[in-house]
Amino acid sequence: MTMDATRYEDGSISYPGHPRGPGGANPAETIDLSEYTAEVITWTTSTATPPGVREPNHLAIVEFDVDGESVRAIGQLTTGDVETGDEVKPVHVDELREPGAGIREPESQDWDGYRFEPV
Repeated sequence: MTMDATRYEDGSISYPGHPRGPGGANPAETIDLSEYTAEVITWTTSTATPPGVREPNHLAIVEFDVDGESVRAIGQLTTGDVETGDEVKPVHVDELREPGAGIREPESQDWDGYRFEPV
């Protein structure tokens, strides 16, 4: 499983990728962010989570440096024991939330993804 960001013709990178880059450029390639580490920009803990999401749910905005380009992502943390400025790496998990909870049919959704773990 990869954590795909998109590099555009103008050199900008976004996560997740879009049909057009921030300046309107076309996608040029994908970059697997799971091969990089990132810095915690800010984080929080949610204690009132949606159905099927763990409680408490630790979340962070992180910033990757990919060839001198800044790429930010938001996601769950593996622990609440983090500080702003900590280095984290993406780790794949099979279930970011419990598939049977909520209003959507479990078979219609992807439940896996990435959490950020302190290095």
